[in-house]
Amino acid sequence: MPNYNKTSRGSNEMKGIVFNLLEEVVIRHYGENTWDALLDDTGLTGAYTSLGSYPDDDIYKLVGVASKALNLSTFDLLRWFGREAMPLMATRYPAYFQGHAAAREFVLSVNSIIHPEVRKVYPGADVPTFGFRDEPGGALLMEYRSARRLCALAQGFVEGAGDQFGESVEFEHLKCMHNGDASCLCRITFAASRRD
Repeated sequence: MPNYNKTSRGSNEMKGIVFNLLEEVVIRHYGENTWDALLDDTGLTGAYTSLGSYPDDDIYKLVGVASKALNLSTFDLLRWFGREAMPLMATRYPAYFQGHAAAREFVLSVNSIIHPEVRKVYPGADVPTFGFRDEPGGALLMEYRSARRLCALAQGFVEGAGDQFGESVEFEHLKCMHNGDASCLCRITFAASRRD
């Protein structure tokens, strides 16, 4: 599991849509008072517009305070957020999900379809870089690179994609930037969920 005690922070700005999703996820699960308390504890106003750009430090502050308030490690908080944000993204951006029959197919579209579209909607968006390679036995190797080092969020998004397509996801960190590696390398296995 990644070590989030030594977080390297990029000097970029993050698009407001990420803050909007975090707000919606927190309010849906814990209520508006909890979100307001998180803002109070960070000293942030919470006035984020989806097209606006805000300092990366704002998201790190919110994640750090939320981690303590919700009694989750930073890794688990980011992973939870990514997974819970996926249904909201499916509702807001259905075109990204259409035409995909499975989570693996959807995840593989991130470089060729999703991120180019994100840059059109949110000019200047600084998105992570992903590399993919098939493994024998059907697993998918995913390399993740980003100055923000939010690999736990990426994991949550992948697991949320599995939920969207009715699949279970096994996600294993083989290498991680939080442990001194140049990039994160993850093995992902998708399987159809059993329905009772």
